[in-house]
Amino acid sequence: MSLRRAFPVLCLSVALALAACSTFGGSKKDDDVVGDITYAADAEANMKLGDEAFESENFAEAARYYEYVKTKYPFLEAAKTAELKLGDCDFARDRFIEARDRFQNFVRLHPTHPKVDYAAFRAALTHYKDMPSDLFILPPASEKDQQEVRGAMNAMSDFLRIYPDSRYVPEAKKVLVEVKTRLAEHEIYVADFYRRRDRWAAVIGRLTTVAKNYSGTGYDEKVYFGLHEAYSQLKDQKRAKEALRAYLVLHPDDRDAKRARELLGPDEAPPPPPTPPAAPIDAADAGS
Repeated sequence: MSLRRAFPVLCLSVALALAACSTFGGSKKDDDVVGDITYAADAEANMKLGDEAFESENFAEAARYYEYVKTKYPFLEAAKTAELKLGDCDFARDRFIEARDRFQNFVRLHPTHPKVDYAAFRAALTHYKDMPSDLFILPPASEKDQQEVRGAMNAMSDFLRIYPDSRYVPEAKKVLVEVKTRLAEHEIYVADFYRRRDRWAAVIGRLTTVAKNYSGTGYDEKVYFGLHEAYSQLKDQKRAKEALRAYLVLHPDDRDAKRARELLGPDEAPPPPPTPPAAPIDAADAGS
């Protein structure tokens, strides 16, 4: 038989042999091997493998398991959990923009999911984590761009409004106070910049923003006394006095209240709060 005629017979023999090996040799496996990762036969097992990798801080490997579950089992509940876990992997790797996209997509696609508030909170938290740092080798955070700080404030405010009963509300409120404090510090830093240059209208604009949006962050004394100075420089005594009276309304017993009353004068300052009456002396104490 010539080689040309023998070749088809040889190919057929090889194919039959491979088929026999597949049938009788037990080469079929329950697991899939893709690259250097071996995936398990069901979604739960793969989620467990992903969780083990995540706990070991091998976030890239964990993400591959979660992505596999999300893609291969899209109609199972595990796929939704995998979506959240993928966001956690990006968050843990400081890939905050990617994490934000994943969490926001989860909120949009699964608005009634029991963990939708977790996704919304983590999406808001990405802004907070991406805020400028205060490393000593860099300029203070108050001097840097505040875009992410404002993003964190808006996102956390929205979260608290939409999910008032979430278990993450206490942490969200804590973050919101810190964020507002950072924004107040920035506005005061800019106001000081303008003050040194006698640009009093700009000083008023910045300090008014703090009074309106970031009250209670610990800067009321700087804000209202700064407004008094700026309006005085502009010869607007009416508004200068209004700034001091506003301070006294907020802090009638504060250590700087006396200074505010002195600047206003006895005819302009509201009366100080009455001194609380002394506690009655117990008869037993009086006889001792």
